[in-house]
Amino acid sequence: DSDSSSSFVGYRSPIVVIMGHVDTGKTKLLDKIRKTNVQEGEAGGITQQIGATFFPDIALMEQTKKVDPDFDIEMPGLLIIDTPGHESFNNLRARGSSLCDMAILVIDLMHGLEPQTVESLEMLKKRRCPFIIALNKIDRCYQWASKHYTPVREALARQEQSTIDEFQKLFNRVTLQLNERGLNVALYWENEDPRSTVSIVPTSALTGEGVPDLLYMLLHSTQNQLGDKLEREEELQCTVIEVKNIEGLGTTIDVVLVNGTLKEGDQIVLAGVNGPIVTIIRALLTPQPMKEMRVKNDYVHHQSISQAMGIKI
Repeated sequence: DSDSSSSFVGYRSPIVVIMGHVDTGKTKLLDKIRKTNVQEGEAGGITQQIGATFFPDIALMEQTKKVDPDFDIEMPGLLIIDTPGHESFNNLRARGSSLCDMAILVIDLMHGLEPQTVESLEMLKKRRCPFIIALNKIDRCYQWASKHYTPVREALARQEQSTIDEFQKLFNRVTLQLNERGLNVALYWENEDPRSTVSIVPTSALTGEGVPDLLYMLLHSTQNQLGDKLEREEELQCTVIEVKNIEGLGTTIDVVLVNGTLKEGDQIVLAGVNGPIVTIIRALLTPQPMKEMRVKNDYVHHQSISQAMGIKI
C-alpha cells in the first residue's frame, strides 16, 4: 500500500548517516534531496548539530523511478542524519555513526580523499557499517553540461568526450586512493558484487544530478543487504542527540527512535550529569516530513510514535 506510510508493519525506516570532510557538500546534497535550504542557515555553512530528516517513501519514489521504474520501495521511508564534518566534532560524528544502518560517505571529486574522509572511512570499517560513496561535485568537470535531477548515467552520456575524459581521470585518481586504503570500489552500475565492493554514485549537489541514483542505491542496498536488521522490534531503542531549552516549550531533548514506540505521558529515564533523570513525556514533536529537526519550524504533535524517527521530546 503505497498511499500511506503508516499502515506498513514489516520494516522500519533505515537510518542513514552522511559523513565526509568539511565542505564536500554533505548538507547541500541533503538540501537537494529536500529541495529546502538549510545550508545557508549554518554558521559559516558548517553543520553544528546533528540534524535528522525523515523522507517518506512517496517522496522517494518520485526520484527512484527515474533510475528504475519497476523498483518497489518496501520501507516506510528513510531517516537521514547529517553529521558534522569538522574535526572538533569528532565525538558527535561517532554518535551519528553508531546509530546508522547505512552510511553515505561524501567525497569531493576535485579533492579526493581528505583527512576526515579517511577518519570517517576508518570509523565505518570499525563499526562494520555498510556504506555508499557519493562522489560529489561532478558539475565541476571542465565544460560540464548540467540538467537538474537527471540520473547520472544519462548526465554522463550527454557530455562531450573531453568532459568524460576528465571525469574518468579524476574518478581513477579517487579509486586509486581508496584502493590504497584497502577498499574495492566500482561505479554502482558496474558493481558485480556489492557485498565486497563499495558502490560509487557520482553526484552534483548543485544540480541534483545523480541524486535519484543515490536514493535508489540507498533503498536498494538496505532492502537487499539489511532486510532482517530492519524488521520492527517492540523493544525500545532510543538515543538522545541533544538537549536544549526552547522558548514556549521549556527543556526539550532531540532523540532518534530506532526501535519501539514512545507515547505522550510515558515515563522515561535519562542519564544525567548527577545520576539518572526520571521524567514524563509532555509532548512528542516531529518536524514536518522532509524538513530537518534543527530548523525552527512548526512541529507536528503526536500521541504516539513508532520507529525510526527523529523526535523532539
